[in-house]
Amino acid sequence: MPITLDFEKPIYELEAKIEELEKIGANTNLDVEKEIKELREKAAETKKTIYDSLSAWQKVQLARHPERPYTLDYISRIFTDFMELHGDRRFSEDPAIVGGFAKLDGDPVTIIGTQKGRNVKENVHRNFGCPHPEGYRKALRIMKIAEKSKTPIISFIDTPGAFPGIASEERHIGEAIAVNLREMFALSVPFIAIVIGEGGSGGALGIGVGDRIILMENAYYSVITPEGCAAILWKDRSYSARAADALKLTAKDLSSLGIVDEIIKEPLGGAHKNYDEAAALIKESLKKNISELSSIPTQTLLDERYKKYRKIGFFTE
Repeated sequence: MPITLDFEKPIYELEAKIEELEKIGANTNLDVEKEIKELREKAAETKKTIYDSLSAWQKVQLARHPERPYTLDYISRIFTDFMELHGDRRFSEDPAIVGGFAKLDGDPVTIIGTQKGRNVKENVHRNFGCPHPEGYRKALRIMKIAEKSKTPIISFIDTPGAFPGIASEERHIGEAIAVNLREMFALSVPFIAIVIGEGGSGGALGIGVGDRIILMENAYYSVITPEGCAAILWKDRSYSARAADALKLTAKDLSSLGIVDEIIKEPLGGAHKNYDEAAALIKESLKKNISELSSIPTQTLLDERYKKYRKIGFFTE
């Protein structure tokens, strides 16, 4: 059975009725085609109405959908010849971040990204997509190799945030992210960051200082999770929906604020409804942006990247 979110229940109730009528029509002599057609039309209209008017909190729920495609799902569909690298050469391997080299329609690229698990065992292995310091150091090691080989970098972001545990703090998670921020500004190759699900706080920024910031339609990008914001402001996580609205974390909000450069449309109902279609839309965007960025002189690329982030946060009332 597919996982159904609360706001999706009217859709699945209609689809269940359609399935029931189809069984009746197949097992009896009753003509139910007219009723089935009407229900299908109603279901299509209901889908469009619901998904076109999602609240910020509902988009957060879609961004976290357990059936949503993750980084490795996109890598297998978009790229060829993926060669994964492991370890930060200082402490250990962090499976919460994957990275390596691949080809995009024959052209070499560098890929890094956060990776969640599909079940309890995988999530424990991937630390629920929350990287440790060594994950960010591994990502930086890969980015530096990309710079030497002069290949563009593509970063897939899907994390609620960096791991905040004691072990992570002991190995200096703040320092690891800060160093990455500094070094990403100086990378001499094109850098595209795409948020495919959750874009949480410094955990996302640690691999996200790109020349182009792209969001999937139902992804979010925020300084804090709605639950964390609600716990701080109202001392009650039940205010998460209100916090999501206040944070302006949706792709549409971020685009209007000038933080996001492009929004990638998703299949109706979310990327998890059609992995191949979602991957094809991402691939189209990546090819276009890499082509544009590759034609920009290195110094201009660095200057524009610096200006891009300097202007974020300036408002006129």
